[in-house]
Amino acid sequence: MIFFRPAFLFAWLLLSAPLLPAANIKLGIDVLEERQFDQLKGLRVGLITNATGVDSHGVSTVDILRKAPGVKLVALFGPEHGVYGSDWAGTYVASSTDTHTGLPVYSLYGLTRKPTPDMLKGIDVLVYDIQDIGCRSYTFISTLGLAMEAAGEAGIKFFVLDRPNPLNGNRVEGMMPAPGFINFECQWNIPYVYGLTPGELAYMIEKSNGWIKKKPALTIVPMVGWTRSMYWEDTGLIWVPTSPHIPTSETSFNYIATGFLGEAGGINHGIGYTLPFAVFGHPSFNSFTLADHFNQLEMPGVLFRPSTFKPFYGVFKDQIINGAQIFYTDRDKVNLCHLAVQILFYAYHAPGIKMFQPDSTGDSGPQAFDAIAGGDALRVALQKGSTPDEIVTSWQAGLSAFREARRPYLLYGDRSKLDLSSPAPTPAPSAPASATTKKAVGN
Repeated sequence: MIFFRPAFLFAWLLLSAPLLPAANIKLGIDVLEERQFDQLKGLRVGLITNATGVDSHGVSTVDILRKAPGVKLVALFGPEHGVYGSDWAGTYVASSTDTHTGLPVYSLYGLTRKPTPDMLKGIDVLVYDIQDIGCRSYTFISTLGLAMEAAGEAGIKFFVLDRPNPLNGNRVEGMMPAPGFINFECQWNIPYVYGLTPGELAYMIEKSNGWIKKKPALTIVPMVGWTRSMYWEDTGLIWVPTSPHIPTSETSFNYIATGFLGEAGGINHGIGYTLPFAVFGHPSFNSFTLADHFNQLEMPGVLFRPSTFKPFYGVFKDQIINGAQIFYTDRDKVNLCHLAVQILFYAYHAPGIKMFQPDSTGDSGPQAFDAIAGGDALRVALQKGSTPDEIVTSWQAGLSAFREARRPYLLYGDRSKLDLSSPAPTPAPSAPASATTKKAVGN
């Protein structure tokens, strides 16, 4: 028995360990590693990343670059939520020293949102590797563009290691920003759901006039095998939470559907409970009436069930919330921003609900809501009594123009989701590379 114990223990560990899916695609970091880091050799690297910066096997990009032959990783840069993704939304993040690597960690969500010249001293190239969720108000893409601008001003290179858009690359929805409107939650002239990967968006930022003041020498290291119709589970990749309240890839969908409620105020949308963004409600609601109302709207691709829950923290902490939980029956058919407006419309007109009231923290109220909505048009339309259909219809001209504007920057094609079993061809860039924008070949 003593002889067999180690083997038995090893077998038990194998059986009890979580099974990781086999990745169907290669991420930018995988491609860079396959190419033996040829474009980074001899360079001092500053890495903009967080816990989501991993390869297709779950290995940290930080550790990969630390061990890469000929590459000198000299600094880390962290976006909102910090370099390990542990800080709450909107929380000041201080610069520090990383206890794991001993490297300096420069916060891009503290005293500054943009790398300073002092931070970039002794750095030859900034490398960006962060998983995003495909929504304009999620601030990682603001960090992306401002860091590109800083690299351009410092005369250093900028690399984007590309990653999937979990909403897929075809979904373009929601409102465009008001002309001239800009803040850290609405940094770029793109719709609320913009249908681009981080690399594609970086390409658009670099090529669009006036988006950044100084353009860097940009290199996009593309994925291999990713196509625009893919949802996250199609990729075979593990999901690392992008922030404390985005624990799963499906939460990206829920963030679009109910995220506005946080800034509107007066409603709990699952923050403080075990289903962030997946439920919404109020102590005064009837959960059965609420679910029936939304099911009777017969919105394509979505259904609702009554849900009663008690938040551990946040809005209505320790109170019974009567609400509804969102389920997606066909994500190709659901329009998430239309769903969001239907929920906002119901909540705004529900008896006893006070939305758009400033709170003491500034987390909700007119200013906070307008910041993520890209201006006051959505709030004013709700307050004037515009219907959800009228609001969504008002967005369509802007969305059509954006779909055309983004076309030159699409680095990946599409194919039927029924054909995911065979390898996808490496996508050809849809626009020629320029002297300042290089798209590394993925094979």
